[in-house]
Amino acid sequence: MLSLPPGGRGYAQAQERGAAEQSAQADDVWALQLAPQLDEHPLTNGQAPAVFGEGDSSTGTANQDLALKGAAQLRRAQSVVKADAIHYDADTDMADAYGHVELTNDGNTFIGPEAHYQLDSGTGTMTLPHWHFTVTNGSGSGMRADLLGDQRETVYDGTYTTCSCTASPTWYLKASRLDLDSGANEGVAHDGVLFFGGVPIFASPWLSFPMNGDRRSGLLPPTFSISSTNGYDLAVPIYFNLAPNYDLTLTPRLLSKRGAMLTTAYRYLSPTYAGSFSVAFLPDDAQTHTNRYSISFQHRETLGDGFAAYAIYNRVSDASVTTDLSDATAFVNGSQTLFQQEAGVTYSHGPWSVLTRVQNWQSFTTAPPYNREPEVDVKYSRYNVDGFDFGADLNATRFTIPTADSTEGQRLTFDTYLAYPIVAPGWFVTPKVQWHAASYDLSSIGSDAPAGQPRTFNYNVPTLSLDTGAVFERPVKLFGIAMTQTLEPRLYYVYTPYRNQTYAPIFDTAPEDFGLAEIYTSNRFVGGDRVSDMNRVTAGVTSRFIDTASGAELARFVIAQDYYFREPQVTMPGDTPPSVGPADLIVGASLHIGRDAQIEQALEYNQSSEVLTQATTGFSWKPAEGRVINAAYLYARADATLDDEAMNQIILSLQWPLTRRLSGVGLIDYDVVSHRIISGLAGFQYDADCWSVSLAFEKYTNDTGTTTPSTGTRFLMQLQLNGVSRIDNGLLHQFQANVPGYSTPEPPSLPSRFSDYP
Repeated sequence: MLSLPPGGRGYAQAQERGAAEQSAQADDVWALQLAPQLDEHPLTNGQAPAVFGEGDSSTGTANQDLALKGAAQLRRAQSVVKADAIHYDADTDMADAYGHVELTNDGNTFIGPEAHYQLDSGTGTMTLPHWHFTVTNGSGSGMRADLLGDQRETVYDGTYTTCSCTASPTWYLKASRLDLDSGANEGVAHDGVLFFGGVPIFASPWLSFPMNGDRRSGLLPPTFSISSTNGYDLAVPIYFNLAPNYDLTLTPRLLSKRGAMLTTAYRYLSPTYAGSFSVAFLPDDAQTHTNRYSISFQHRETLGDGFAAYAIYNRVSDASVTTDLSDATAFVNGSQTLFQQEAGVTYSHGPWSVLTRVQNWQSFTTAPPYNREPEVDVKYSRYNVDGFDFGADLNATRFTIPTADSTEGQRLTFDTYLAYPIVAPGWFVTPKVQWHAASYDLSSIGSDAPAGQPRTFNYNVPTLSLDTGAVFERPVKLFGIAMTQTLEPRLYYVYTPYRNQTYAPIFDTAPEDFGLAEIYTSNRFVGGDRVSDMNRVTAGVTSRFIDTASGAELARFVIAQDYYFREPQVTMPGDTPPSVGPADLIVGASLHIGRDAQIEQALEYNQSSEVLTQATTGFSWKPAEGRVINAAYLYARADATLDDEAMNQIILSLQWPLTRRLSGVGLIDYDVVSHRIISGLAGFQYDADCWSVSLAFEKYTNDTGTTTPSTGTRFLMQLQLNGVSRIDNGLLHQFQANVPGYSTPEPPSLPSRFSDYP
């Protein structure tokens, strides 16, 4: 091996010093010694690193030029030149390489028949290059490559791909000129055509793409679907990475049965605020002959000193926009009928919290909710003040509604409480007193109001409660596993005297959903218009089995029941109060079978009416990532008060690999009563080394509660090209939302730039 050093004095001194140190320690052959090869020799200003040459034969003039033939090789720092023959000019630092040339710099490799390369600057040219970028895993070929230094290259009449099979890649980008910047992870194709499976699928005179899948301006993976209502649906998102903290996505979309539409999505983020704004517009829908649109805006901002502000605005042209024009990769199940429009300011500091807001709804229901114009809510709460917990909530709201002949007006409520929790190891007792005061000033009275309805009135309702419980533990051993079993009884008593609330309109109140989380509450209603009179006790017990070694909960069993000593008299339209005696019984169980499977069961039984109110049963098995099976049964009786319809459904979902690269995704939601499929999904996902495709066949129902629901079918497809853009446009997210436990495939890890060091 030959070396062309710029100077040798420092190296000679290092050799002398190393030899002296070795001589001083010669008597101890086992002692550690300093190797002079490992000494650092900093270059002086203007001094270039040495060039090392190697070949079967060499000729040249010292410090001027060098000619290498036969397995020739030149190295300097991170630059390596290999060829059949190399001529190096020390004055110009230029290496001319001929025959089987291979250039390597910073992990980027170019192979061709001829190259002219300056080692220090990393600039030069190569004819008929084949190249590979180790860090980004990109590769390709061309007629000529200009190496511009700083990991920048320009390839003429070239191709680009991330497929490992460079001879016949599944996909590649062909362009008259490729500007590649692997340092900045960005590429630009001029007159580019994207080929997949040898077929051109997209062309553009200018195309920017990220070389490693990071956020970069350019085209995102297109999505394609076929539906019975929209026909062929093609969307090609164009992404603009405007800044690290805000971006814009424009999505032209063509629906064969409706026309062309455009969706705009803008996102922004800062240390004190964040938000998003999106608009979708379809002019002159070919089916409805109207302009269709949807608008969505969200903003949250921290103002400082405990203050914050937010705004939410949603509006659509008609009720069917969310189903007719949903994203090509979004699953459809049910129509959205309420669109929120709200803005407010909040304050939070210590025990104080304040909310001031204006809330409106765009509604497409026969019974729209009330608007709040405005609402002011002030809360104050303290804990463990000499053992007491106490707080208050003052709320003033003006309720309006666009429906004609409806009651409107203002409501002022004041809720306060005082509790004294007594907590000790293994047990607790909490006595509590509450007070609800309400005052109404009605501006209009609807025809459905009670006879003699006054415009102004008020009422006060006190509530007393006592909550007590205990926790007992014992060691047990089941199935060879050491466990700790707990027994946690709880008793909750509440007393609220009757106060006539017949004249109070229903502005924001509904019966409380009854379940394990709501059974120990003091009111049958949620909202400020009703406080139920109560003389009720709730008794429950929970038992858990905990793995002693890991602390994991292996099983849990819960049972709880209400008992009424007096039938409640405070009701609301459509509400049937429970009768005296035992009422709702709730039973729940959760069981872990090994580390992979889980069974959950919950039911609510109304003992006074002897009917099963609701029940759920679920099973989940996930033996590994990418393998999951779920089964669930849902039952609920119709609730006229909440406008809820009966539910009797079986839901099955799964994700399972079919081959090493192909996996299947499935979902079926079956209505037992009507004997029909409410929604169904059969999906497939194929992951190759440089691309992936997701397919889904969907059956959907717009209105699940009607006897003649609107149904439809769709075919959806999403193609992702690794290394260009692996961003999910929604289909994988929909798989994850509809199949509990679904796991997206991990992107392939890129090798280190040193893994293929020559």
